[in-house]
Amino acid sequence: MSTFERYLTLWVALCIVVGISLGHLMPGFFAAISGAEIAKVNLPIAVLIWLMIIPMLLKIDFTAMGKVTEHARGVGVTLFINWAVKPFSMALLGTLLIGHVFAPMLPADQIQSYIAGLILLAAAPCTAMVFVWSNLVGGEPHYTLGQVALNDVLMVFLFAPLVGLLLGVASITVPWETLLLSVLLYIVVPVIIAQVWRRTLLKSGPAAFTRTLSRLQPLSLTSLLATLILLFAFQGEQIVAQPAVIVILAIPILIQVYFNAGLAYLLSRHFGVAWCVAAPAALIGASNFFELAVAAAISLFGVNSGAALATVVGVLVEVPVMLSVVKIVQVSRGWYESRQPEKTKSAEVRS
Repeated sequence: MSTFERYLTLWVALCIVVGISLGHLMPGFFAAISGAEIAKVNLPIAVLIWLMIIPMLLKIDFTAMGKVTEHARGVGVTLFINWAVKPFSMALLGTLLIGHVFAPMLPADQIQSYIAGLILLAAAPCTAMVFVWSNLVGGEPHYTLGQVALNDVLMVFLFAPLVGLLLGVASITVPWETLLLSVLLYIVVPVIIAQVWRRTLLKSGPAAFTRTLSRLQPLSLTSLLATLILLFAFQGEQIVAQPAVIVILAIPILIQVYFNAGLAYLLSRHFGVAWCVAAPAALIGASNFFELAVAAAISLFGVNSGAALATVVGVLVEVPVMLSVVKIVQVSRGWYESRQPEKTKSAEVRS
C-alpha cells in the first residue's frame, strides 16, 4: 500500500471539510455545477466516477467471468444482506431512533421525511464505489463485478416496490430515468471503455499493460477525493445550518453499516467463503448507491427536504466508515481463515 493509500482516511476527512467550506462560501458556483445533470444524474460526478472505476475495470478479464459461479455462496450472502436485511433493518432503525428516541430533538414536520431518506439510502445497493473498496482489500474482481451487475439488474425490478412497501404507501413515483441512466453511466459505459482499452493495451504487450495500470492507480483515489469535495460542496450550506440534525441522522446509518458488514462477514465465514470474496461481500453488503438515493430523494421530496438531507448524510458517513470496514476485514484476515478448510484457502491463493 502506497503512502497516499495509507493515509486515505486523512485525505477523505480533509476533502469533506474543504467541500463543506467551499459549498458554504460559494453556494452559487456549486449550484451551477450541480445543475449540470440529466434525469437528476450529475454529469461532473459521473465523469469522476468513470475516472475512479475504469482503472479497476481494466484489470478484469471478461473471458474469465464464468469464475463468478465458483463464488455462489458469497453472491448468496450479499444478495441476502442487500435485499432481505438492509432495507428492512433501516426502516426499523429509522422508525425507532428518528421517529421515537430522537424525535423531540428534530423538526416535527420533517421526521417522516428523514425516515423516508434513510429508507431510500438502504434500498439502493452500492455500485460504483464498491470497486474502490474491493480494490483496497484486494478482493476477487470477477466476483465484485458479477455481484454489482446482478444488484443493478435487481434494482431495476425491486427498488420501486421495496421503497413503496417500506414507506407504507400503495404506490410511489420512482425516477426510472435516473435509475436506468445511473446504471448506464456508472456500469455499462465504464465497462465498455475499460474493455476496449484493455484489449488495445494487451496488443502492445504485458509490460505496457502493467505499466499503464500502475500509472492509473493514483487516479482512482484522486477521483474519489474530488467526488467527495463536489458532493459536500453541493450540500455545504445545509450541513453547516443543521449540525445537530446531521449527527442524529448519522447514528442509524453508522449502526447499519457496521451491522450489515459484520453480518455479511460472519455469514461468509460460516459458509466457508474464501476471504478474497468475503471481504468485498462485507463491503458490498454495507455500502449504498448514494448517487441514486440522493437523486431519488430530491425527485420525490424536493431538494430542501429532510429526505434529501438524510441521503447526503449517508455520503458523509459512508466513506470514512467504509474505510474503517476495509481496515477491519484486512486486520481480521488471520482470524477469518483460521477455521477455513485448506482447499478453500488454496482456491483463494490461486485467484
